[in-house]
Amino acid sequence: MSTLSKETIRNMITEGNLKTSGDLHSYLKDMFKDVLQEMLEAELEVELGYPKGDKKNKQTDNRRNGHSEKTVKTQYGELPVKVPRDRNGEFEPIVVPKNKRNISGIEEKVI
Repeated sequence: MSTLSKETIRNMITEGNLKTSGDLHSYLKDMFKDVLQEMLEAELEVELGYPKGDKKNKQTDNRRNGHSEKTVKTQYGELPVKVPRDRNGEFEPIVVPKNKRNISGIEEKVI
């Protein structure tokens, strides 16, 4: 996994209007939440075998069935996430496992 380029970091500082370490922490917390959410969506996409809205390539009777809201504890504090569901109830997320709310330590795996 590669690190971010200096140019990308500078853009993040400018676009995020980061001036203090508190600003950086809030920015990283928001970014982590967004990445975590996208990882959950990608997991369901792999499980179902087709991207959202792509009915042509759907080769299963299972399908998306909304989201369940869940608050998880991380090193960034508590974060609300929306865990996607499937109609058949077969989806077992790895990033935020069922019945688990404390996912501290996952940050190192994601970052």
